[in-house]
Amino acid sequence: MKYKKLPSEFFSRGNRCSGDLYLPDAKKNPPVVIMAHGFGAERTFRLPAYAEKFAEAGLAVFLFDYRCFGQSEGIPRNYVDPTRHLEDWRQALIHIRSMPDVDTDKIALWGTSFSGGHIMVTAAKDQDISAIVAQVPFVDAISSTRLMGWKYVMEATAHGLKDLARIMSFQEPHYVKIAGTPDEFAVMNTPDAYEGVMTILPENTAWNNQCPARILLRAAAYRPTAFASKIRCPALIQVALKDSLIDARAVVAAARKIPKAELVEYDIGHFDIYTGKMFEEAAAAQIQFLTRHLLQ
Repeated sequence: MKYKKLPSEFFSRGNRCSGDLYLPDAKKNPPVVIMAHGFGAERTFRLPAYAEKFAEAGLAVFLFDYRCFGQSEGIPRNYVDPTRHLEDWRQALIHIRSMPDVDTDKIALWGTSFSGGHIMVTAAKDQDISAIVAQVPFVDAISSTRLMGWKYVMEATAHGLKDLARIMSFQEPHYVKIAGTPDEFAVMNTPDAYEGVMTILPENTAWNNQCPARILLRAAAYRPTAFASKIRCPALIQVALKDSLIDARAVVAAARKIPKAELVEYDIGHFDIYTGKMFEEAAAAQIQFLTRHLLQ
């Protein structure tokens, strides 16, 4: 099935958020899947590969960047904040529900890693969502903190407080690396983090591998798992059992709270799902789930 890819944008708190709308040619008023990326990433980081497969299966897709990311407006750049991201998701939903070319009664949310948690929160608050797909989702800051260890927590707190002091004195943000190696501080510095992020970057990207350090304080209280039991729509939860960034046990526990959850476990690391054989397998499962709940 062929599709058209059209630019589409909306505003969130006065900032223009850029996106791409995929419309399958042979399907009139198709159901739509809304997608956005995980921590510190842009929509061009492997997500078009998923969107293309969904569009070829007869689903419309709206893929967007948060404020401060990619082609979207907003400063400081790469400003990661769950509250802001959740507001962007809400505005993206309002935008899609205003469109005449899609079936606004059949909307699914797709999230990965950090945004996997965002869609859980969003679906718990919006009972008109038809389905969600959460790929290797971030569900609980407490469990992730335990994985990182106390040395990391102490360094993260110091960086976060430094950025907070800069905010209070009206200075430029204090930035930290988003992805790094274990011998340096970064938000993600597990053994597979840096190489994993590199595998999803598109060629000739202008992405800057840094974000304001304030997220290291903000994220500590973010627990999407607390909203899991309020999700009423069908949910596909894909967990990586060897995930070094997200505690797989916490993801399994969150999935068990969702009344209509389907849990799929993969014996892989956090970034393995985006490319190669595992991408094909995971995407196929997502298409089967989405077409079952949106097209049948």
